[in-house]
Amino acid sequence: MDKIRIAGGRRLSGKVRIGGAKNAALPAMAASLLTDEPVHLSNLPDVWDVGTMRRLLLRLGTSVTQPSLHEISLTTESLSSHDAPYELVKTMRASVLVLGPLLARHGKARVSLPGGCAIGARPIDQHVAGLEKLGARITLAHGFVDAEADRLHGTTIRFDQVTVGGTENLLMAACLARGETILENCAREPEIVDLATLLTSMGAVIEGAGAERICIKGVDRLHSATHSILPDRIEAATYLVAGALVGDEVELQGCRPEHLATFSEALRTIGVSVEHNEDSIRVRSAQGALKAFDFETAPYPGFATDMQAQLMVLLTQAHGQSHIVETIFENRFMHVAELGRMGARVELHGNRATVHGPTPLSGANVMATDLRASACLVLAGLVAEGETVIDRVYHIDRGYEHIEEKFAGLGADVERIV
Repeated sequence: MDKIRIAGGRRLSGKVRIGGAKNAALPAMAASLLTDEPVHLSNLPDVWDVGTMRRLLLRLGTSVTQPSLHEISLTTESLSSHDAPYELVKTMRASVLVLGPLLARHGKARVSLPGGCAIGARPIDQHVAGLEKLGARITLAHGFVDAEADRLHGTTIRFDQVTVGGTENLLMAACLARGETILENCAREPEIVDLATLLTSMGAVIEGAGAERICIKGVDRLHSATHSILPDRIEAATYLVAGALVGDEVELQGCRPEHLATFSEALRTIGVSVEHNEDSIRVRSAQGALKAFDFETAPYPGFATDMQAQLMVLLTQAHGQSHIVETIFENRFMHVAELGRMGARVELHGNRATVHGPTPLSGANVMATDLRASACLVLAGLVAEGETVIDRVYHIDRGYEHIEEKFAGLGADVERIV
């Protein structure tokens, strides 16, 4: 099993290109099931989760061609199966996003209940309730969601709580429903807007993506489209923290600074120099002492839960007590024990963490517990004294493209080992 070794203390400088967003690529790939014509996606990240979705689509009968590492063409003229099996779905929660498209276009779907990172329950009850309101007949048994529908019909659906996956699944399903569908209390993430942009280019009629209320007017069929996946704001945030910790000057290229406004403002408050340009961000570590900072995770445009672990590392180097409230996932502090092995002083009380700083970190053998926790351990290794070895880095590979190569390009002493 691969590991990542980091010798800490090296200063970072230079440019790093931000890849396509995993969390936008996966629903875009699922959306290809809505048409029998080719859907061509570019700026695709080279990460494991994309490979898992590719294997799932192949299993369903999609024809897949990949002209280059970051491009893919998907054509589903007909299905060879309606089943998304457990062996594929168990490793990636986003596999459930095939449920809406399969049901809308083909009238039938059988999808295993999803897996992914062990950061919380993340039920799909709102996906199911919404599809039932659209006219689907759904049963849950033996770990599978079995769904059938003659033709979905438009209605008004209000989510009980904000759900990114639920918004995406019902948005896709509603595109082929008869009549108008209104989705209320929707997720507002940039990835939702990116999906709506793709669907619109396929012939869907959508208004309001990125707002709490989305209106979809169903059409009889969708057609071919070409779409470039938006840049990954979570990857960008990770490199921003690296620059804040040990950066002389690090420039993030090919990103969307507007999607990182809340995070960048947090870094400035802590004392980090952050400069936004049209499609790039420059970050430098603080000249003086870093300041403690309190924050609470929230749906977009609030502070993303996927950026919480990374910022915690920075706060171990800040003066004073920082307080973090995690409101999205109940198990999102699993990285704290591993940071403690490196010398971090973090107290946990339920969904609240108190970070005491500044605390020198020292290299250690640590274990990745989930995708974003693994990234925070890489960041800790960059600033720690001595050598850090991170085990179970397949978590990192699920969502970060060649992270060791990108950090090495900035001057870090980092390598992948067996």
